[in-house]
Amino acid sequence: MKIAAAAYPMEFLDGWAAYEDKIARWVAEAAGAGAELLVFPEYGAMELATLAGAAAAGDLERSARAVSERMGEATALHARLAQAHGVHILAASGPVFDPALGARPVNRAHFVAPSGAMGHQDKAIMTRFEREDWAIAPGGPLRLFDTALGRIGVLICYDAEYPLLARALIEAGAEILLVPSCTERRPGYWRVRIGAMARALEGQCVTVMASTVGDAPWSEAVDTNTGAGGVFGPPDTGFPETGVLAAGTLDRPSWTVAEVDPAAIAHVRADGVVLNMTHWAEQPARAGTVERLALR
Repeated sequence: MKIAAAAYPMEFLDGWAAYEDKIARWVAEAAGAGAELLVFPEYGAMELATLAGAAAAGDLERSARAVSERMGEATALHARLAQAHGVHILAASGPVFDPALGARPVNRAHFVAPSGAMGHQDKAIMTRFEREDWAIAPGGPLRLFDTALGRIGVLICYDAEYPLLARALIEAGAEILLVPSCTERRPGYWRVRIGAMARALEGQCVTVMASTVGDAPWSEAVDTNTGAGGVFGPPDTGFPETGVLAAGTLDRPSWTVAEVDPAAIAHVRADGVVLNMTHWAEQPARAGTVERLALR
């Protein structure tokens, strides 16, 4: 199958029709390239705040509420496009006020299938900006999506830097991990990319990183964006020696498309040069006690 990871430019939109047209064009382009799974980035949905005007888009609290109010319509749009093109889409995440989870918004990405089935994944661990400035809250549990393309998990940006989150999804059966991201500068991009590549190594799986790109001076939350699309696997049997199946050009809006063979994931897990996924279980016994020696 082919997987497409977006390097998605943030734009100030002059109305819902502009948003609808933009998403439709992006989905059509990826589907036209043969992609069956499309991954949009973290906080790409912040564009929806511009539909409430510049003052709302430029205020952290008002922009979060404006996006949340439009998220249902945006998800329905992605669902229609998924059905029309016969593709699976992880839509761009954004703040959602969910009364079941508390008073503060969560960072939520919706996943839609061509059948019309859908679900969502909330970010688990907040960055300092999300905690200290924006008060975005941790969301619901990790979810494994059992799809026609395979078993898929989602780790939103910072979550990909934590191996135990990925391990929980791997142990539940995940073969592909989607990593929508939003990073301001190159160090942030590389932190998430290195995390995504490490999770592919540890879990002997495929990880897919999507990014926001470009300046958005109208937003306090996503004013500067640096990133690229990328698809990664373990540097082992059946995969490139670098582990990089495809990597986009930094900060250039585009889809990065890679062909992924699900059988290669099963094969490397069963008979790779190394068996990271299987040998993970040996760690607790080795790490349970640390002997301290004085060599001064």
